[in-house]
Amino acid sequence: MKNIGVLHVITDTMLQSRFTHAELAELAIAGGADTVQFRQKQGTTRELITMVQSMQAVCKQHNVPLIVNDRADIALAVGATGAHFGQDDMPVSIGRQILSTKAIIGASARTEEKILAAISEGADYIGFGPIYGTTSKPDAEMAKGLDRLRRMCDIAACPVIAIGGITVQTAGDVIRAGAHGIAVISAVCAHPEPAVATQALLSEIQQAK
Repeated sequence: MKNIGVLHVITDTMLQSRFTHAELAELAIAGGADTVQFRQKQGTTRELITMVQSMQAVCKQHNVPLIVNDRADIALAVGATGAHFGQDDMPVSIGRQILSTKAIIGASARTEEKILAAISEGADYIGFGPIYGTTSKPDAEMAKGLDRLRRMCDIAACPVIAIGGITVQTAGDVIRAGAHGIAVISAVCAHPEPAVATQALLSEIQQAK
């Protein structure tokens, strides 16, 4: 089984403008993030490649996996570790054809049927959420809660990464509910000190495990 991280920090330049994607990656890694994900919907392909190249340089220097959201072509172009696909993005099966067998592929799934389908198509981990209410994703659904998370962790034959409104106060509860790890955006990116925030989240995960 591939080594799936327990603390995925998704970089964001919409919630904040103090740091670039690469700077956020550097700060998150300094705080102990073991996976960094690039997600940006706006910008030309060329602009996105430039951003991800700078992030890849940071992640490669620290030997931390870089996952590119949605864009398998960009992940392939910059030599990223893998890609993550939402339910409306490229199908996992096609992403698996584009990327190498060593690539880590994550998939967002909200129902048991979608989880099983994503795993059968080659997903290495499932992103499930939002666990709590979140303002980081305008189109996020209603909060799923810990009971739904427990159920999804029970049926998934791969690691489940919980996402959505998770904070340092709730990270431990999410891990104890069965999640392999967590993915966060605002808890790190919107924090005054992203490295400190990341370190605090990692400590909660480690204690819960």
